[in-house]
Amino acid sequence: MSFPFLLRRSFSTSIRRSYRTKNIPEDIVAKALTTQPTRCDRSEDIQSIEDIKPEAELQSISTSKAVRKPKTRKANIPLPINRFDLPPRSKWRNYFPTSGMAFKSRISIANPETAALVAESFVPSGSRDKVIIEAYPGPGALTRALMQLPKERIRKIIVLEDVEQYLNFLNPLQEADPRVQVLPMNGFSWDTYHQLDVQGFLDDVENIPWNQSNPYLHFISHLPMDVLGEQLLAQLLRCAPEQSWLFKHGRIPMSYLMHDWVWDRISASTEDPARCKLSVIAQAVSEFSHAVEPRLLVPYNDHFYPDATNPAYSSKTENRRRGTPFVAGTFRPLEHQIIRSGMLDKWDYCLRKLFVLKSTPLKNAVGHLAPGSDVLKSYLTGDDVPLHQRTDMKKIIKKMSVEDWAAVVGAFDRWPFAPEELLITDSFSRDDRI
Repeated sequence: MSFPFLLRRSFSTSIRRSYRTKNIPEDIVAKALTTQPTRCDRSEDIQSIEDIKPEAELQSISTSKAVRKPKTRKANIPLPINRFDLPPRSKWRNYFPTSGMAFKSRISIANPETAALVAESFVPSGSRDKVIIEAYPGPGALTRALMQLPKERIRKIIVLEDVEQYLNFLNPLQEADPRVQVLPMNGFSWDTYHQLDVQGFLDDVENIPWNQSNPYLHFISHLPMDVLGEQLLAQLLRCAPEQSWLFKHGRIPMSYLMHDWVWDRISASTEDPARCKLSVIAQAVSEFSHAVEPRLLVPYNDHFYPDATNPAYSSKTENRRRGTPFVAGTFRPLEHQIIRSGMLDKWDYCLRKLFVLKSTPLKNAVGHLAPGSDVLKSYLTGDDVPLHQRTDMKKIIKKMSVEDWAAVVGAFDRWPFAPEELLITDSFSRDDRI
């Protein structure tokens, strides 16, 4: 092999022919160019090309097409004429999807008898002239049950829902009953509740002094089963110490349908492994109890939608909690708030900083609040602290009571070197605000 040939091989790639390419006579090339197929003949050419494929290759193509069946789009099913009444449970999947961002976290009462039981427990006999704000009603089974209660109990029902498929079955309710107002708004958005004030929906709600319960305003909601549902509950509870949100009208009750694992976190005692920041906040600002015996809401499929056994979504990770029991509970703000007004950010800061060390004794964890915060031990156990007010520094973080946390936050507040800038940053970066 000559040296010039090696050079030509390495530097002549732009004029090389592909392997086994034949020289085509120029007259054949010219004839082919003058007889190029038009756009409308492309399909015939493609068919002719496929015809000359080897038999084995065509067989493999036909096999792959048989395996990969094209996705068929479900035909649009017309809405029923009567939408005041909900369709039979067996037809719900035709009108209320279970997948997609707007639906995957939504759980709704589907059994009318269950809805009636829950409505009666949330707004019992003796209630008068209530204004109900209902968020995340879904198709509206609970809304209909509230409407069927004696009219003297409920003066107005404000429904907050922004999903079109649910609104199709909610809007007819306001046409049939003047007490019902359906607003296409999201119950998670802070602006929704601002608009209730701006547009005058709550102008007729009486403000009651904090030392009395407000019997005329009541918040009701299905909690979405994703993290946003828990964040919504956590943030609304945080409004109680500041008497903001709907609490500016007084100590109003809040009633929720929620997964039992959320309830377990809220109600966890100091000896419960599930105890967390939400447990401390909920127990510091409110008293709460089951509105319906939990055994009356199981099994899940007898009471709620979507059906947990449906194979269409049973294997999806984001829907793994569908089918776990639901509970109904009511929260009432405490008259004497352990979290004082203006102290919420410091509570949040201390809870966040210390709960990452939840299995660590307080005496070893308190120094992680900020540089130099070990000095807070003297604020909690010093000689100038009355014996009955001293904090047990041997307690691990997750076993601290609400009173223990109040002592730690109080000491942090009195400490002159508390990092105020960190507090502000942490406050604005919270991911659980509405």
